[in-house]
Amino acid sequence: MVALIVEPFQQLRDLGVDLTNFPHAILIDGLDECDEEFQAELLVAVERCLLIEDLPFRVFIASRPELAIRTALEPGGHLHKAAYHLQLSDDYDASEDMRRYLLRRFQEIGLRIGDPCWFKAEDIDTLVQAGSGQFVYVAAAFKYISQPRGSPVDRLKIILTWAPNKKQVARPFEALDNLYTNILLTAKKAYEAVDTHSGRDFLLLFRIYHVNGSSGFCFPENGSFTMSNRSLTAQLNLESRSTEIIISDLHSLVKLESGSSNGDSTLRVYHKSLSDFLNEESRAKDLFVPVTRVYTHLAKCSLDYIIGYSSDSDLLSNVGETALNPMSARWQTRAIRDAVKYFPPIWIQAGAIDDEIADFSERGGWNKIGLLPLEWKVYYELLSHLVPLTDSFKDQKPEIVAIMKSFFFKWKCDIEEERERRRQLRGISHLDLDFGEADEL
Repeated sequence: MVALIVEPFQQLRDLGVDLTNFPHAILIDGLDECDEEFQAELLVAVERCLLIEDLPFRVFIASRPELAIRTALEPGGHLHKAAYHLQLSDDYDASEDMRRYLLRRFQEIGLRIGDPCWFKAEDIDTLVQAGSGQFVYVAAAFKYISQPRGSPVDRLKIILTWAPNKKQVARPFEALDNLYTNILLTAKKAYEAVDTHSGRDFLLLFRIYHVNGSSGFCFPENGSFTMSNRSLTAQLNLESRSTEIIISDLHSLVKLESGSSNGDSTLRVYHKSLSDFLNEESRAKDLFVPVTRVYTHLAKCSLDYIIGYSSDSDLLSNVGETALNPMSARWQTRAIRDAVKYFPPIWIQAGAIDDEIADFSERGGWNKIGLLPLEWKVYYELLSHLVPLTDSFKDQKPEIVAIMKSFFFKWKCDIEEERERRRQLRGISHLDLDFGEADEL
C-alpha cells in the first residue's frame, strides 16, 4: 500500500501537484471474504497509510460485520472515530433499492424473452415485502428466476408460492442456503477452535438460543414460552457472556437486543429465511439440529442445574454462585425458577433421558423441587399421567416411578387446592394456569 499508493502520491505532492484533483475514493468490497487476520491487517494498513492528513483519500468498505471488522469500528476500536458506520441490517431500509433492482432486472428479462408484461407490479411488491429489508433475499430470488435454462414465469411463480417441503424438487433459495451454510460453518470452526470451548457443540448451542429467541419453546398442543437469556445461559452452564461469544461471527444473521426494563437481552433473527433454513433438514443438511435434540439437551441441563444446589433452607439465597455464572440474587432466583417451572413441557418433548431421570431421583432432586414455591411447580400436573414415559423405564426402575408419581400427585392436589382457595377469595370462576401475578418475581 505504501509502495503502490502512498509514496507515488507523496512524490507528486512534493512536485507541487494538487492532489485534490485526483479521484480519491477507494472502494473495498467483500472484506469479510478474507481470513480474519488479513481483515485486521488491512484495516490497520488503511488507518496508517491512507487516513493521514496530507493525503485526500476516502475509503468505502462494504462487508458483513465480522469480528475483526466490528472490533475496529466499535467504541475503543482504532477506526471508531474515523469511520461513519452504516449498519444496513439495523437502521437502513433497503426496500426502495430492492424494488428498483427487481424492476430493472425483470425489465431486462422481458427484453430477453420478448415479453415485457411477463411479471406484475404486485409480484415485485410481494418479493420486497418477503425480503424484510434484507437485500440478500431478493438477490437470491432473482438469481433463481433468471436462470437461462427455464421459464422465468414459472420460476417466479415457484418463488411466490414456495414453502419448505421435502417433497418439492425446486430449490429456489439454494444460493441463500449456501450463504447461510458458509457463514455457520465459519462460525462453528472459529468457536470450537477455542480451547475453553472444548467438547461444546456450537450448532446445538446456537440452535437452543435460536429456538428461544425466534419461536419460543412449545407447550404440548398449546402455546409457547421463552426464557430470559441469562436464565437460559445459567442452565446451560455457560459463562455469562456466552450468547455474545456464540454469535460473534453471526452478526450478519442475528443480533442481541437489550431489554429496556430488566437488563436482559433477546436473540433476534434479521430474516425469517434463516429460521426456515435451520428448521428444514433438506436445506440445512449437515447443519440441521432437530428440535427434539434441543429439548433433550435442555432437559438434561435443567436436571443438572436443579441438583447442583443446596437442599437446605437457604436454597434460594445460594443458587447460582459458581465461577461460570456470577449472577445477581434476582437472576439466580429466576434461573432456578425457570429450570424448575419449565422442565415438564421440555421433558415431554425431549428424547429418552431415563438414566438422567433415575440419577436425579436417586439424588433427591424431587425433594429439592418440593421445597420451592408452589407456583413454580404448576406445570408438573402435565406429568401426572405421563410417567413413566417409556415402558422400559417402568420395568427397570419401578421404585423411582413410584417416587415420581407420589410427588406429582401431591403437587397436583396442592395446585388444585390453591386454585380453589383463590377462587373463593377473589370470587372468580377462572384462574390462569400459572397463578397470574404470583408468577412474577
